[in-house]
Amino acid sequence: MTVAEQPFNFRSVALSVYLPTILFSTGEGAVLPMIPVMAHALGASIPLAGVIAAMVVVGELLGDIPAGWFVARFGERTSMIGAAGLALTGIALSLLATAPWTLMIGVLLIGLATSVFALARHAFMTTRVPLRYRARALSALGGIFRAGWFIGPLIAAAVIAGTGTPQAAFWIFAIGCASAVVALLVLPDPEQQVGPPPSVAEAAPRPGLFRTIHANRAILVRMGSGVALVGATRAARITLLPLWALSIGMSEAHTALVIGLAGGLEFALFYTSGQLMDRRGRLWSVMPCMVGLGIGFLALAFLHDVPGREAWFTAVAFVLGVANGMGSGIVMTLGADLAPKDNPAAFLGAWRFSSDAGQAASPLLIAALATVSLSLASGVIGVLALVGAGILARYIPRYIPHRPHR
Repeated sequence: MTVAEQPFNFRSVALSVYLPTILFSTGEGAVLPMIPVMAHALGASIPLAGVIAAMVVVGELLGDIPAGWFVARFGERTSMIGAAGLALTGIALSLLATAPWTLMIGVLLIGLATSVFALARHAFMTTRVPLRYRARALSALGGIFRAGWFIGPLIAAAVIAGTGTPQAAFWIFAIGCASAVVALLVLPDPEQQVGPPPSVAEAAPRPGLFRTIHANRAILVRMGSGVALVGATRAARITLLPLWALSIGMSEAHTALVIGLAGGLEFALFYTSGQLMDRRGRLWSVMPCMVGLGIGFLALAFLHDVPGREAWFTAVAFVLGVANGMGSGIVMTLGADLAPKDNPAAFLGAWRFSSDAGQAASPLLIAALATVSLSLASGVIGVLALVGAGILARYIPRYIPHRPHR
């Protein structure tokens, strides 16, 4: 019996699947906009602050290979508890940081923890959710992350306004991690509720990550290059928007508020994205997302020194939020579509590596271009987004022909 044919009641496991995720992502959402601010307060230049912010996605990239092994070896719940513990270590280093390099190490550990946490959820959804609901379930997972990234900055804005220090955001993340661990320990394990996929009992010895990359190299080069640009464009929002706000003189609380509201727009569209992918095809989500991001970043490139630049920044941040929301869950859904059905974990590790490579490269590229100007960085990201849209428009119909599911 295939995954698509298995009887499945997702409501019975939804709380166990989604609650730890939103607790973790809310805390992470609180700290992401504040990382460049804290780095700058510790004496880092704007380009160096961009590099430090990039350590989140660099950590995710470095964590993909061990995360795949760790999740396969120890299971989802144990892996997520370990990830929360690693994140708490990174939070402690960040709070104790007296120099930019210490903050950089702490942020890197947070990125490593995020890779384990995210891969554990992705692997569960790929093997247990029927194909006809896949995009909606994975878009909901993407929406849960976006909900956290929306709620987190709003909480951070209020707490920072009251305490006067951006370090308060890291305490919010610490509470989120601890709460996620409690939820994982108290709630039923969804792996045990649903049971293993039917193929596990008869599975042949599983190939390693690098053998899987070699066996799927054509897909990973073609589709992976497009997904890498998706990751690069999305990561640019996390890095470039706080730097842009800092450059035009916006306050810390105002920055967190704008980015949080933009995250709210993303969250509002997650189910729409899943419905479009399941009923119309994957391109109906990909194209509005990438074209919208491309246009938004290209527009931002011309708005740094115009009158009312804070209002223009807010408007563009909202446009980018809508565009990104239209692509909620797309990377996870495409990976689940392409992964081998009997052994998806190794492929998903390689797939996430492609996406995370783009995410890791993007802030480093922005940091390099920011030495010239932030406007140049925004323009280059806009062009890359449109290139990514073209690549995926070419290869998605070849590798993932649309079969409508009602």
